[in-house]
Amino acid sequence: MTAAITSRADTGRRPAITPTGSPVLDVVIPVYNEETDLEPCIRRLHGHLEEQFPYPFRITIADNASTDETLRVAERLGREFDEVEVRHLDEKGRGRALRAVWSTSDAPVLAYMDVDLSTDLAALGPLVAPLISGHSDLAIGSRLARGARVVRGPKREFISRCYNLILRGTLAARFSDAQCGFKAIRADVAERLLPHVQDTGWFFDTELLVLAQKSGLRIHEVPVDWVDDPDSSVNIVATATADLKGIARLTRATMTGHIPVSSLREQLGRAPIQVHAPGVAPSLVRQLVRFAAVGVASTLAYLVLFLLLRTFTGAQAANLVALLVTAIGNTALNRRLTFGIRGSEGAGLHQFQGLVVFGLGLGLTSGALAVLHTMTAPGLTLEISVLVLANLAATVLRFLLLRGWVFRSRRQPATEMES
Repeated sequence: MTAAITSRADTGRRPAITPTGSPVLDVVIPVYNEETDLEPCIRRLHGHLEEQFPYPFRITIADNASTDETLRVAERLGREFDEVEVRHLDEKGRGRALRAVWSTSDAPVLAYMDVDLSTDLAALGPLVAPLISGHSDLAIGSRLARGARVVRGPKREFISRCYNLILRGTLAARFSDAQCGFKAIRADVAERLLPHVQDTGWFFDTELLVLAQKSGLRIHEVPVDWVDDPDSSVNIVATATADLKGIARLTRATMTGHIPVSSLREQLGRAPIQVHAPGVAPSLVRQLVRFAAVGVASTLAYLVLFLLLRTFTGAQAANLVALLVTAIGNTALNRRLTFGIRGSEGAGLHQFQGLVVFGLGLGLTSGALAVLHTMTAPGLTLEISVLVLANLAATVLRFLLLRGWVFRSRRQPATEMES
């Protein structure tokens, strides 16, 4: 097989293929005092890859400062299998081990799995395939996704689900399972993200995934068959405590802007999708932001006009004139900025339809004033307060009508919209 090498600096989603003989996939097995489980794990994984994986591969055993015979077992396996390499670290930490191996590996696709092989190896192919093809940037095995089959005790199940709920609530995580020990990443993406991941332990996975999500990367999830290892040496309480501290640190970094999301998006080429097809509407979020900005400006202009007119005329007359003037300006600005329609074609019809929308807003605000005056003799402050609330309701109605009726069939490409 002969093909061009995928450069780490290249952020495009091209197939991750290497020259003949070079590994396409590097699977890391982080271990600490696993002298019993290591050999059967490596033999089983090597046999699976040799039979099922169609590209050259490497298995890297990352020994995290083991104090038993783990390192000697690893070195013996490295001598037996050409595809097995051994890295020894003087300090513990799964995140530290993954960073050390991933940052120096020459394989374009990097993965890791726990030594207990709780996850069925049949999921390894679906895990790495979207990364090899260039479709996705990261891939995770999920015990909580639809289609997963999991055998574990209620305590671990409860903790896992609570942890992922906390991630969704605090960090707006959209991935379903942060801590399943079965993940993969493209090397060019890892090169950009790893310098910004601080944790060296179990929270490493979560921090990497949150950073990837915020950078606009595509995370592929694979439902897995997973059987709990009852002899796992993981300290659940200590791990949970460390994870909560990590969530607090990451939340603080997100809120203060210490995570360089914008620069990472630019480096990785993952800016928000721009619409180039004529007739395709810009995103709803962008429309809402621009509509809100126009609405704030219109409301301020309305209040200024109302206050000026109210000094020499009644409340209803001042409301009518102020709302009419700002409605015309509001329609023109939304036509150009929010919905991206430029030029004079159809402008008259848009203004007419905008005036219909204005009429509904006028009815809402005038009705609110009328009800207020039938109930009491309000002062200026109360009048303005009621009008602001009525205008908020009218604004929601205006957006729905502008989007769904006035500009529905006349939207222009988003790239023509002015910022």
